[in-house]
Amino acid sequence: MRLLVFFIASLLSLTNWGSTGHRALAEVASFYLTENAKNKINEILDGETIVTVSMYADDIRSDNRYDKYYDWHFINMELDEDYEDAVPSEKGDVFIAINKCLDILESDSLTDSDKSFYLKLLIHFIGDLHQPMHIGRYEDRGGNRVYVKWFGRNSNLHRVWDSEMINGYNMSYSELAKNLPTPENLEIEFERDDLIDWVNETHSYTRKIYNDVSIDDNLGYEYQYQNFQIVRELILKGGMRLASVLNYLFD
Repeated sequence: MRLLVFFIASLLSLTNWGSTGHRALAEVASFYLTENAKNKINEILDGETIVTVSMYADDIRSDNRYDKYYDWHFINMELDEDYEDAVPSEKGDVFIAINKCLDILESDSLTDSDKSFYLKLLIHFIGDLHQPMHIGRYEDRGGNRVYVKWFGRNSNLHRVWDSEMINGYNMSYSELAKNLPTPENLEIEFERDDLIDWVNETHSYTRKIYNDVSIDDNLGYEYQYQNFQIVRELILKGGMRLASVLNYLFD
């Protein structure tokens, strides 16, 4: 029983933005979709919304048939590296995954049913790309092994950024999406070259997060106060950028 509890806790620590963060990001994207994009997405997803499918890529991780997509959720990089200088993973990473999804969704050779799978992945991976601990160090699994306290309870740096700050905010995904900063100077047009810039920008947050925390730190109100605005900004950026990618594909 103790082993089972540990296993479940380990799975939870590997989620990204948590369900509230991913759904809030997708909800933001829905505000900025063109009518053409909305109609095509509705057709491909057979009536499901980008919010309801935003956790699909995490949901399938419990099915070993999808093990080959495990490494598509993150990038392992040294803190002083930019993506262009890092050694690409042979199993893929979130940058490679997003490009793969785009290639498939731009293809005319697949049915909408086939494209549905990769659209669901794309929606989730754009969210992962904007979670700083998904571009973390290999040796600590993106902060999963940087053990800290969160309000006195055992946690880790990855989990704090995934979900614990968001859960502490105590809003539903729709409330969170409607209470984000006012967008300023964010991209509304998408080009493939933007993806590397997005990776490197998110990684600049990753560096600061690692440098500001030590193992066994007891994080709480002060950390939430100092960092939750960054969480809100990244969810906003991720949502608007997801909309720009979807409009690029379907408008």
